[in-house]
Amino acid sequence: MLDERVLAERLIAYDTSRLEDLVAAAGFVKGWLESRDIEVQELDHNGLPVLIAEAGPQDEDAVARVVLHGHLDVVPGRPEQFEPRVEDDRLYGRGAYDMKGGLAAMMCAVKDLERQERVGVRLICVPDEESEELDVRSTDTIVRMGLGGDFAITGEPTDLHIGVEAKGVLAMLIEVHGRAAHSSTPWLGDNAVLKAIDVFRAIESLSFSRQSSELFDRPSINLGRIEGGDAVNQVPDSCTMAVDIRYLPGQDPTEILDEVRAIPEIEVTRTFIHPPVTVPRTNPYVRALRDAVSRSVHGETLSVGRDGASDAAAFLAAGIPAVEFGPIGAGHHGPEEWVSLSSLARYRRALGDFVKGLPIHLEEREGVEPGLRAIEGGLA
Repeated sequence: MLDERVLAERLIAYDTSRLEDLVAAAGFVKGWLESRDIEVQELDHNGLPVLIAEAGPQDEDAVARVVLHGHLDVVPGRPEQFEPRVEDDRLYGRGAYDMKGGLAAMMCAVKDLERQERVGVRLICVPDEESEELDVRSTDTIVRMGLGGDFAITGEPTDLHIGVEAKGVLAMLIEVHGRAAHSSTPWLGDNAVLKAIDVFRAIESLSFSRQSSELFDRPSINLGRIEGGDAVNQVPDSCTMAVDIRYLPGQDPTEILDEVRAIPEIEVTRTFIHPPVTVPRTNPYVRALRDAVSRSVHGETLSVGRDGASDAAAFLAAGIPAVEFGPIGAGHHGPEEWVSLSSLARYRRALGDFVKGLPIHLEEREGVEPGLRAIEGGLA
Protein backbone atom coordinates (compact mmCIF):
# COMPACT_ATOMS: atom_id res chain seq x y z
CA MET A 1 0.00 0.00 0.00
CA LEU A 2 1.37 3.41 -0.97
CA ASP A 3 1.94 5.55 2.12
CA GLU A 4 0.76 9.17 1.91
CA ARG A 5 2.57 9.95 5.19
CA VAL A 6 6.01 9.03 3.84
CA LEU A 7 5.29 10.93 0.64
CA ALA A 8 4.17 14.03 2.56
CA GLU A 9 7.32 13.95 4.68
CA ARG A 10 9.48 13.82 1.54
CA LEU A 11 7.66 16.80 0.04
CA ILE A 12 7.91 18.88 3.24
CA ALA A 13 11.69 18.38 3.25
CA TYR A 14 11.99 20.53 0.11
CA ASP A 15 12.08 24.27 0.83
CA THR A 16 9.84 25.08 -2.09
CA SER A 17 9.80 28.78 -1.30
CA ARG A 18 13.12 28.69 -3.21
CA LEU A 19 13.40 28.06 -6.94
CA GLU A 20 16.03 25.35 -6.76
CA ASP A 21 14.08 23.26 -4.26
CA LEU A 22 10.85 23.86 -6.17
CA VAL A 23 12.43 22.43 -9.31
CA ALA A 24 13.87 19.50 -7.33
CA ALA A 25 10.51 18.77 -5.68
CA ALA A 26 8.74 18.80 -9.05
CA GLY A 27 11.34 16.34 -10.31
CA PHE A 28 10.64 14.10 -7.34
CA VAL A 29 6.87 14.20 -7.93
CA LYS A 30 7.32 13.45 -11.63
CA GLY A 31 9.70 10.59 -10.92
CA TRP A 32 7.44 9.13 -8.23
CA LEU A 33 4.44 9.07 -10.55
CA GLU A 34 6.32 7.79 -13.59
CA SER A 35 7.89 4.99 -11.55
CA ARG A 36 4.31 3.85 -10.90
CA ASP A 37 3.38 3.91 -14.59
CA ILE A 38 1.47 7.21 -14.40
CA GLU A 39 2.01 9.34 -17.50
CA VAL A 40 3.30 12.83 -16.63
CA GLN A 41 3.66 15.88 -18.85
CA GLU A 42 5.95 18.71 -17.69
CA LEU A 43 5.34 22.24 -18.93
CA ASP A 44 7.33 25.40 -18.36
CA HIS A 45 5.61 28.48 -16.97
CA ASN A 46 7.92 31.46 -16.66
CA GLY A 47 10.78 29.18 -15.74
CA LEU A 48 8.74 27.15 -13.24
CA PRO A 49 7.71 23.49 -13.68
CA VAL A 50 4.02 22.57 -14.07
CA LEU A 51 3.15 18.86 -13.90
CA ILE A 52 0.10 17.19 -15.46
CA ALA A 53 -0.54 13.51 -14.76
CA GLU A 54 -3.30 11.38 -16.26
CA ALA A 55 -5.03 8.26 -14.99
CA GLY A 56 -8.12 6.32 -16.00
CA PRO A 57 -9.75 6.61 -19.44
CA GLN A 58 -8.48 9.53 -21.50
CA ASP A 59 -10.81 9.30 -24.51
CA GLU A 60 -14.51 9.32 -25.36
CA ASP A 61 -15.03 6.28 -23.12
CA ALA A 62 -14.81 8.57 -20.08
CA VAL A 63 -18.17 9.74 -18.74
CA ALA A 64 -16.42 12.70 -17.09
CA ARG A 65 -12.99 14.15 -16.37
CA VAL A 66 -12.10 15.22 -12.85
CA VAL A 67 -9.17 17.51 -12.04
CA LEU A 68 -7.23 17.15 -8.79
CA HIS A 69 -5.34 20.42 -8.40
CA GLY A 70 -2.50 21.02 -5.98
CA HIS A 71 0.50 23.29 -5.51
CA LEU A 72 4.08 22.58 -4.50
CA ASP A 73 5.16 26.08 -3.48
CA VAL A 74 5.03 27.32 0.09
CA VAL A 75 5.55 30.60 1.89
CA PRO A 76 9.02 31.00 3.42
CA GLY A 77 9.73 29.31 6.73
CA ARG A 78 12.51 28.72 9.22
CA PRO A 79 15.06 25.98 8.36
CA GLU A 80 13.70 23.63 11.04
CA GLN A 81 10.23 23.80 9.48
CA PHE A 82 11.58 21.83 6.53
CA GLU A 83 12.52 18.98 8.85
CA PRO A 84 9.20 17.13 9.20
CA ARG A 85 8.35 15.71 12.60
CA VAL A 86 5.47 13.57 13.85
CA GLU A 87 3.77 13.93 17.22
CA ASP A 88 0.88 11.54 17.73
CA ASP A 89 -1.45 12.10 14.76
CA ARG A 90 0.15 15.36 13.69
CA LEU A 91 2.73 15.81 10.95
CA TYR A 92 4.47 19.17 11.47
CA GLY A 93 6.34 21.17 8.83
CA ARG A 94 6.05 24.05 6.41
CA GLY A 95 3.41 23.12 3.85
CA ALA A 96 2.10 20.14 5.80
CA TYR A 97 -1.40 21.65 5.78
CA ASP A 98 -1.05 24.02 2.83
CA MET A 99 -0.79 21.79 0.96
CA LYS A 100 1.86 19.12 0.66
CA GLY A 101 -0.10 16.69 2.80
CA GLY A 102 -3.11 17.03 0.54
CA LEU A 103 -0.92 16.81 -2.56
CA ALA A 104 0.66 13.58 -1.30
CA ALA A 105 -2.79 12.05 -0.78
CA MET A 106 -3.85 13.23 -4.24
CA MET A 107 -0.81 11.56 -5.80
CA CYS A 108 -1.68 8.30 -4.06
CA ALA A 109 -5.33 8.64 -5.11
CA VAL A 110 -4.31 9.02 -8.75
CA LYS A 111 -2.49 5.71 -8.54
CA ASP A 112 -5.45 4.13 -6.71
CA LEU A 113 -7.74 5.23 -9.57
CA GLU A 114 -5.50 4.15 -12.39
CA ARG A 115 -7.51 1.07 -13.35
CA GLN A 116 -11.08 2.37 -13.05
CA GLU A 117 -12.52 2.73 -16.54
CA ARG A 118 -15.26 5.37 -16.41
CA VAL A 119 -13.81 8.68 -15.13
CA GLY A 120 -10.69 10.36 -16.42
CA VAL A 121 -8.51 11.79 -13.64
CA ARG A 122 -6.07 14.63 -14.24
CA LEU A 123 -3.64 15.71 -11.53
CA ILE A 124 -2.36 19.27 -12.03
CA CYS A 125 0.54 20.29 -9.80
CA VAL A 126 1.45 23.99 -10.01
CA PRO A 127 4.43 25.95 -8.63
CA ASP A 128 3.02 29.43 -8.03
CA GLU A 129 -0.20 29.42 -5.98
CA GLU A 130 1.51 31.31 -3.16
CA SER A 131 3.27 33.76 -5.49
CA GLU A 132 2.93 37.50 -5.01
CA GLU A 133 3.18 37.87 -8.80
CA LEU A 134 -0.59 37.83 -9.09
CA ASP A 135 -0.94 38.95 -12.70
CA VAL A 136 0.07 35.69 -14.36
CA ARG A 137 -0.68 32.30 -12.77
CA SER A 138 0.14 28.90 -14.25
CA THR A 139 -3.33 27.53 -13.49
CA ASP A 140 -4.92 30.23 -15.68
CA THR A 141 -2.55 29.28 -18.49
CA ILE A 142 -3.21 25.55 -18.13
CA VAL A 143 -6.99 26.05 -18.23
CA ARG A 144 -6.70 28.32 -21.28
CA MET A 145 -4.77 25.51 -22.98
CA GLY A 146 -7.84 23.28 -22.63
CA LEU A 147 -6.30 21.10 -19.92
CA GLY A 148 -9.18 21.48 -17.49
CA GLY A 149 -12.03 19.03 -17.09
CA ASP A 150 -15.67 18.77 -16.05
CA PHE A 151 -15.04 19.40 -12.35
CA ALA A 152 -12.03 20.46 -10.29
CA ILE A 153 -11.01 19.90 -6.69
CA THR A 154 -8.22 22.11 -5.41
CA GLY A 155 -6.70 20.64 -2.28
CA GLU A 156 -6.52 23.75 -0.11
CA PRO A 157 -7.00 22.98 3.61
CA THR A 158 -10.68 22.75 4.56
CA ASP A 159 -10.70 20.21 7.42
CA LEU A 160 -12.51 17.69 5.18
CA HIS A 161 -15.35 20.13 4.47
CA ILE A 162 -16.31 21.20 0.96
CA GLY A 163 -15.56 24.84 0.16
CA VAL A 164 -18.35 25.94 -2.18
CA GLU A 165 -17.63 29.66 -1.81
CA ALA A 166 -14.46 31.71 -1.50
CA LYS A 167 -13.89 35.41 -1.17
CA GLY A 168 -12.46 37.43 -4.03
CA VAL A 169 -9.25 39.45 -3.83
CA LEU A 170 -8.79 43.18 -4.31
CA ALA A 171 -5.10 43.96 -3.74
CA MET A 172 -3.97 47.57 -3.90
CA LEU A 173 -0.78 49.60 -3.72
CA ILE A 174 -1.68 52.94 -2.20
CA GLU A 175 0.55 56.01 -2.10
CA VAL A 176 -0.15 58.48 0.69
CA HIS A 177 1.13 62.04 0.33
CA GLY A 178 2.43 64.27 3.13
CA ARG A 179 4.88 67.16 3.65
CA ALA A 180 8.55 66.87 4.63
CA ALA A 181 10.09 68.65 7.61
CA HIS A 182 12.97 68.22 10.07
CA SER A 183 12.32 65.61 12.73
CA SER A 184 12.98 68.19 15.45
CA THR A 185 9.95 70.16 14.27
CA PRO A 186 7.46 67.48 13.14
CA TRP A 187 4.57 69.91 13.57
CA LEU A 188 5.86 71.80 10.51
CA GLY A 189 5.40 68.71 8.36
CA ASP A 190 2.67 66.21 7.57
CA ASN A 191 3.87 62.68 8.34
CA ALA A 192 2.81 60.42 5.47
CA VAL A 193 3.44 57.23 7.47
CA LEU A 194 1.09 58.31 10.23
CA LYS A 195 -1.43 59.40 7.61
CA ALA A 196 -1.18 55.94 5.99
CA ILE A 197 -2.25 54.32 9.25
CA ASP A 198 -5.25 56.66 9.34
CA VAL A 199 -6.04 55.78 5.72
CA PHE A 200 -6.02 52.08 6.57
CA ARG A 201 -8.40 52.68 9.48
CA ALA A 202 -10.62 54.64 7.10
CA ILE A 203 -10.67 51.69 4.68
CA GLU A 204 -11.68 49.38 7.54
CA SER A 205 -14.69 51.62 8.22
CA LEU A 206 -15.99 51.94 4.65
CA SER A 207 -19.52 50.70 3.97
CA PHE A 208 -18.48 47.48 2.17
CA SER A 209 -16.63 46.30 5.30
CA ARG A 210 -19.89 46.02 7.26
CA GLN A 211 -21.66 43.74 4.81
CA SER A 212 -22.14 40.00 5.30
CA SER A 213 -23.47 36.97 3.43
CA GLU A 214 -24.76 33.48 4.17
CA LEU A 215 -21.31 31.95 4.63
CA PHE A 216 -19.29 35.01 5.66
CA ASP A 217 -19.82 37.47 8.47
CA ARG A 218 -17.65 40.17 6.85
CA PRO A 219 -14.94 40.89 4.26
CA SER A 220 -11.28 40.58 5.29
CA ILE A 221 -8.98 43.62 5.22
CA ASN A 222 -5.22 43.39 5.85
CA LEU A 223 -2.34 45.87 5.78
CA GLY A 224 0.38 43.64 4.37
CA ARG A 225 3.25 46.06 3.83
CA ILE A 226 4.04 49.70 4.57
CA GLU A 227 7.12 51.66 3.46
CA GLY A 228 7.96 55.31 3.94
CA GLY A 229 10.64 57.76 4.95
CA ASP A 230 14.17 58.45 3.74
CA ALA A 231 15.93 59.34 6.99
CA VAL A 232 15.29 59.04 10.70
CA ASN A 233 15.67 62.81 11.13
CA GLN A 234 13.10 63.73 8.49
CA VAL A 235 9.31 63.75 8.49
CA PRO A 236 8.37 61.44 5.57
CA ASP A 237 6.47 63.14 2.75
CA SER A 238 5.31 59.93 1.08
CA CYS A 239 4.35 56.40 2.11
CA THR A 240 3.36 53.33 0.12
CA MET A 241 1.25 50.56 1.58
CA ALA A 242 -0.12 47.29 0.26
CA VAL A 243 -3.69 46.54 1.29
CA ASP A 244 -5.31 43.15 0.70
CA ILE A 245 -9.12 43.08 0.72
CA ARG A 246 -10.93 39.74 0.50
CA TYR A 247 -14.39 40.76 -0.65
CA LEU A 248 -17.60 38.74 -0.51
CA PRO A 249 -19.32 36.98 -3.38
CA GLY A 250 -21.90 39.46 -4.61
CA GLN A 251 -19.81 42.53 -3.79
CA ASP A 252 -18.49 44.63 -6.69
CA PRO A 253 -14.72 45.21 -6.42
CA THR A 254 -14.91 48.30 -8.62
CA GLU A 255 -17.35 49.87 -6.18
CA ILE A 256 -14.99 49.05 -3.30
CA LEU A 257 -12.13 50.58 -5.26
CA ASP A 258 -14.17 53.74 -5.87
CA GLU A 259 -14.80 54.01 -2.11
CA VAL A 260 -11.07 53.73 -1.40
CA ARG A 261 -10.11 56.25 -4.07
CA ALA A 262 -12.50 58.78 -2.54
CA ILE A 263 -10.28 58.97 0.57
CA PRO A 264 -8.42 62.33 0.41
CA GLU A 265 -4.71 62.68 -0.35
CA ILE A 266 -4.05 59.18 -1.61
CA GLU A 267 -3.36 57.58 -4.98
CA VAL A 268 -4.08 53.95 -5.82
CA THR A 269 -1.12 53.14 -8.06
CA ARG A 270 -1.71 49.45 -8.75
CA THR A 271 -4.55 46.99 -8.32
CA PHE A 272 -5.17 43.29 -8.76
CA ILE A 273 -8.62 41.73 -8.77
CA HIS A 274 -9.18 37.99 -8.36
CA PRO A 275 -12.82 36.86 -8.62
CA PRO A 276 -14.71 35.08 -5.83
CA VAL A 277 -15.79 31.45 -6.05
CA THR A 278 -19.39 30.25 -5.89
CA VAL A 279 -20.57 26.76 -6.81
CA PRO A 280 -24.20 25.62 -6.29
CA ARG A 281 -24.54 22.95 -3.63
CA THR A 282 -26.98 21.19 -5.96
CA ASN A 283 -24.29 20.63 -8.59
CA PRO A 284 -24.16 16.86 -9.24
CA TYR A 285 -20.38 16.79 -8.77
CA VAL A 286 -20.69 18.57 -5.43
CA ARG A 287 -23.42 16.10 -4.38
CA ALA A 288 -21.22 13.18 -5.35
CA LEU A 289 -18.27 14.58 -3.41
CA ARG A 290 -20.48 15.29 -0.39
CA ASP A 291 -21.69 11.70 -0.31
CA ALA A 292 -18.17 10.32 -0.73
CA VAL A 293 -16.83 12.47 2.10
CA SER A 294 -19.72 11.43 4.35
CA ARG A 295 -18.80 7.78 3.85
CA SER A 296 -15.11 8.42 4.49
CA VAL A 297 -15.34 10.66 7.54
CA HIS A 298 -18.43 9.01 9.08
CA GLY A 299 -20.09 12.31 9.84
CA GLU A 300 -22.06 15.20 8.45
CA THR A 301 -20.52 16.98 5.48
CA LEU A 302 -20.84 20.74 5.65
CA SER A 303 -20.51 23.28 2.88
CA VAL A 304 -18.23 26.10 3.93
CA GLY A 305 -17.09 29.51 2.80
CA ARG A 306 -13.38 30.20 2.52
CA ASP A 307 -11.81 33.50 3.50
CA GLY A 308 -8.79 32.88 1.29
CA ALA A 309 -8.74 32.90 -2.49
CA SER A 310 -7.47 29.94 -4.50
CA ASP A 311 -6.85 28.78 -8.03
CA ALA A 312 -10.39 27.37 -8.13
CA ALA A 313 -11.37 30.73 -9.65
CA ALA A 314 -9.36 29.92 -12.77
CA PHE A 315 -11.53 26.87 -13.44
CA LEU A 316 -14.76 28.75 -12.75
CA ALA A 317 -13.73 31.50 -15.17
CA ALA A 318 -13.61 28.80 -17.86
CA GLY A 319 -17.03 27.45 -16.89
CA ILE A 320 -15.64 24.49 -14.93
CA PRO A 321 -17.24 24.06 -11.47
CA ALA A 322 -14.54 23.86 -8.80
CA VAL A 323 -14.41 23.53 -5.03
CA GLU A 324 -11.78 23.54 -2.33
CA PHE A 325 -11.43 20.33 -0.37
CA GLY A 326 -8.50 19.31 1.79
CA PRO A 327 -7.43 17.45 4.95
CA ILE A 328 -7.57 18.40 8.63
CA GLY A 329 -4.87 20.52 10.24
CA ALA A 330 -3.97 24.01 11.39
CA GLY A 331 -1.33 26.72 11.43
CA HIS A 332 -0.72 27.18 7.72
CA HIS A 333 1.68 30.06 7.03
CA GLY A 334 2.50 29.97 10.75
CA PRO A 335 5.33 28.57 12.90
CA GLU A 336 3.56 25.35 13.98
CA GLU A 337 1.83 24.17 10.80
CA TRP A 338 0.52 20.61 10.97
CA VAL A 339 -1.72 18.15 9.20
CA SER A 340 -3.60 15.19 10.67
CA LEU A 341 -2.12 11.93 9.37
CA SER A 342 -5.37 10.03 9.86
CA SER A 343 -7.20 12.71 7.86
CA LEU A 344 -4.77 12.24 4.96
CA ALA A 345 -5.89 8.61 4.73
CA ARG A 346 -9.54 9.65 4.90
CA TYR A 347 -8.95 12.38 2.34
CA ARG A 348 -7.35 9.94 -0.06
CA ARG A 349 -10.22 7.48 0.44
CA ALA A 350 -12.83 10.20 -0.12
CA LEU A 351 -11.22 11.22 -3.42
CA GLY A 352 -11.28 7.62 -4.58
CA ASP A 353 -14.89 7.06 -3.48
CA PHE A 354 -15.90 10.28 -5.22
CA VAL A 355 -14.43 9.29 -8.57
CA LYS A 356 -15.73 5.73 -8.40
CA GLY A 357 -19.25 6.82 -7.41
CA LEU A 358 -19.45 9.77 -9.79
CA PRO A 359 -21.02 7.96 -12.78
CA ILE A 360 -24.05 6.96 -10.70
CA HIS A 361 -24.55 10.55 -9.52
CA LEU A 362 -24.33 11.86 -13.05
CA GLU A 363 -26.97 9.38 -14.15
CA GLU A 364 -29.21 10.47 -11.26
CA ARG A 365 -28.56 14.21 -11.48
CA GLU A 366 -32.26 14.96 -11.24
CA GLY A 367 -32.36 13.71 -7.65
CA VAL A 368 -33.50 15.85 -4.76
CA GLU A 369 -30.82 17.75 -2.88
CA PRO A 370 -31.14 17.59 0.92
CA GLY A 371 -30.47 20.77 2.81
CA LEU A 372 -27.00 21.70 3.92
CA ARG A 373 -26.08 24.14 6.63
CA ALA A 374 -23.18 26.54 6.72
CA ILE A 375 -20.41 26.87 9.26
CA GLU A 376 -18.18 29.86 9.85
CA GLY A 377 -15.83 30.18 6.90
CA GLY A 378 -12.18 30.90 6.58
CA LEU A 379 -8.98 28.94 6.69
CA ALA A 380 -6.64 30.24 4.00
